[in-house]
Amino acid sequence: MKPEELKYSKTHEWVAVDAATKTAVVGLSAFALEALTDLVYVELPKVGAKVKAGQSFGEIESVKAVSDLYSPVNGEVVAIHEGLAEHLDVLKTDPYGEGWMVKIKLSDDQGLGDLLSHSAYAKQCAEEHH
Repeated sequence: MKPEELKYSKTHEWVAVDAATKTAVVGLSAFALEALTDLVYVELPKVGAKVKAGQSFGEIESVKAVSDLYSPVNGEVVAIHEGLAEHLDVLKTDPYGEGWMVKIKLSDDQGLGDLLSHSAYAKQCAEEHH
């Protein structure tokens, strides 16, 4: 997936929505991963877990800090990236492809309107960087 084609949450998760299947693929942006530096652990939800937009669905830990992962949408986790915990390097090498974290079956459109376009997200990142 191309970063320009994705939507972003203000908490740095990216979202690719398949309108036909009402499924959202969620990952963490390259900007966030760069800020986290050396990753040591990720905790993802179980398949079947209900998630709400703006609420934590897991954690990612670096040598610097533990950060929550926030769901950008409402729904149910239908898939998790099995093996991601053993291959954290894929998050940095391919954050918008193999670095996906969870797939969520949307329960409604709530949260989608709050997502940022790539250009709006890039502007937010530039402001945070200063």
